[in-house]
Amino acid sequence: MKIGVISDTHDRLPTARRAVAMFKRLKVEAIFHAGDLVAPFAAKLFTPDELGVPLHVIYGNNDGERKGLKAVLPQIQDGPLTIKLAGKTIVMAHFIDWLKPADIAPADVVITGHTHEAVNKLADGKLLLNPGECCGWVHERCTVALLDLATLKADIVEVQA
Repeated sequence: MKIGVISDTHDRLPTARRAVAMFKRLKVEAIFHAGDLVAPFAAKLFTPDELGVPLHVIYGNNDGERKGLKAVLPQIQDGPLTIKLAGKTIVMAHFIDWLKPADIAPADVVITGHTHEAVNKLADGKLLLNPGECCGWVHERCTVALLDLATLKADIVEVQA
């Protein structure tokens, strides 16, 4: 099962649109957004009608307009979020430091965001995955991750214009 992983879109519509278009081209079967969409107008890019696949999404520390975000994406919630897909357990929180050892213990994959730094490494038998920043504000690169649940391997991908 191919999964698209994105974080820290921060209202930057051009880069978020390119990332969503890439996920569609690659036929991902689900998308995980690790927070910091920021405003409801930006969240509209991630509705079921727009994506055509399930979206698993959590609030980040910059998602202040929670009521508006919830109106656009009713499934959004505080992390950690634990989802089982294709026989794997995925735990997602906006910031890795917000996870307790008990949150991480059942995980095969731990998805985070917040730092705007891409992470793709195995630690204690778990895949730790931060797709970096989709917005490109800090590092001037829009990155996302493509996760293969069958192999538990991911690639950090720069989304091109």
